[in-house]
Amino acid sequence: MKNVVHIVGSGPAGLSAARTALDAGARICLIDDNHAPGGQIWRGGPARWTDARARSAWNTLRGHPGCTVMQDAQVSGCMDSRTLLVETGGRGAAVPFERLVLCSGSRELSLPFPGWTLPGVTGAGGLQALIKGGMPVSGRRVVVAGTGPLLLAAASTALRAGAHVAAIVEHQPWSRLSAFGLGLLSRHGKKFLQAASLFAELRGIPYVTGATLVAATGEDTVRGVVVRTGGKDVEYACDFLAAGFGLVPNTDLARALRCDVVDGAIQVDDAQRTSRTDVWAAGECTGIGGVDKAVAEGRIAALAALGRPPSGRDLPLRRASHAFAALLARTFAPDESLRTMCGPETIVCRCEDVTRARLLPHRDWREAKLATRVGMGPCQGKTCGAACAFLFGWSHEDARTPIMPATARALSDFE
Repeated sequence: MKNVVHIVGSGPAGLSAARTALDAGARICLIDDNHAPGGQIWRGGPARWTDARARSAWNTLRGHPGCTVMQDAQVSGCMDSRTLLVETGGRGAAVPFERLVLCSGSRELSLPFPGWTLPGVTGAGGLQALIKGGMPVSGRRVVVAGTGPLLLAAASTALRAGAHVAAIVEHQPWSRLSAFGLGLLSRHGKKFLQAASLFAELRGIPYVTGATLVAATGEDTVRGVVVRTGGKDVEYACDFLAAGFGLVPNTDLARALRCDVVDGAIQVDDAQRTSRTDVWAAGECTGIGGVDKAVAEGRIAALAALGRPPSGRDLPLRRASHAFAALLARTFAPDESLRTMCGPETIVCRCEDVTRARLLPHRDWREAKLATRVGMGPCQGKTCGAACAFLFGWSHEDARTPIMPATARALSDFE
């Protein structure tokens, strides 16, 4: 479609970009692989949204004559430098673009530890998504462990759904968490109030700091989790373990399009333009920073794609959100001590059952992949790739189409 801004992803950044482009008089095509808009942050669709920004954006998009929405549409890669390969309804479609805004979000960083492959062990955000998708947890015992603010959000979601949250286990020591709180109070008052509200909601739940996961226990499913704190091992019984170690930008499509990726995030300039002149990026895919960063960057990217300067309100919001992102990274970036969770016989690649011991002799990702099939299963390295980067310092090779599992029928449509 000519004279259309194509946007991949309908989370906060994508919805913000789409609304901004429509308000500026452009036409847009919004492509998302979920059946409802909102991404992970505004998950569940309009009926469940509590953020007024989400409802306002969707009200502008819904029924707008200049808006085309492709839902349940998975971008599998690109046919050439200016054509996306999209699978929808079991069929493949080539979608050419002139101006593209990538709002591909992020995925959870999963770090291996003994028992992490047991049924009932999820990521922190993964548990949130399952609950919001309708998984019943009422009366079930939940432990949330790892590091980062997402732990509190996951515990809150579980608690509201009727679960018994047995413990929240945070890897960072209390001294670092206190410094983070003071940083919020001094520079990010709104986020400090949000954090304080979460702590108030979760009062009474054991909040263990300076702790490390030792193992998830159980045979057919998770039955408990062993945590090391203060030199002692403590076991909590649980039916679900949500283990989260932060987020990593989703850069697969950007790499397939040959956009530069630096330090694990899509590299953009002050106008959110990538290394390509016809591709912009916004939100978590350019660096983890939360919903405010995504909304501000989405507006800036859409305006830039239309050749317009950012509005005066967006630049201060982006600066503040980048400062918050830097504070998050300083406080919660996984440190080297978490590598000790993964023993020699711990599975690193769940798809191909590759243990750490089998990976140790290899020098890089490519060599290990050829020798052990790490990263060659259905997830295509999306989980174990980030884990290997953390454990061994291995960088990933460029993404290749298809970047997501695609049906043979859809691929044959592209020929």
